[in-house]
Amino acid sequence: MARPDKAAAVAELTDQFRSSNAAVLTEYRGLTVAQLKELRRSLGENAQYAVVKNTLTKIAANEAGITSLDDQFTGPTAVAFITGDPVESAKGLRDFAKENPNLIIKGGVLDGKALSADEIKKLADLESREVLLSKLAGAFKGKQSQAASLFQALPSKFVRTAEALRVKLEEQGGAE
Repeated sequence: MARPDKAAAVAELTDQFRSSNAAVLTEYRGLTVAQLKELRRSLGENAQYAVVKNTLTKIAANEAGITSLDDQFTGPTAVAFITGDPVESAKGLRDFAKENPNLIIKGGVLDGKALSADEIKKLADLESREVLLSKLAGAFKGKQSQAASLFQALPSKFVRTAEALRVKLEEQGGAE
């Protein structure tokens, strides 16, 4: 029978997998406690970085419906559970890994889809959600302005054409 403390740990990890938008698996071999503390700060407020036992985490991931990470539970593993913007946390991991080559990004999962280490690095290269939304809003505003100009141009052109026709008819009427 499973020990109650292990069952509780699996239940907690399962909840974290289910409540997270993303999870990134890393290998932290060679990092000091101070470096791990710095890494936790660099991930932002919406991420929790936890050093985990591979067997318990693998069970928890499977219970949460994530089976694509099974082969990545080797060596010393830590998981970044991300509940907010995954881009911000991916940038924190990427930047920390550049400064500390002992941190290895193994892979992860984003909204149930498995991600390789390269895909996580590409995710980190994206702009933040707020920047992307503001660019989208700017594009919509620009298109609305273009549409307004187009709709305003049609009646304006009609009025100019009608005025030119009136002037031409007056000139022809006065010449007779």
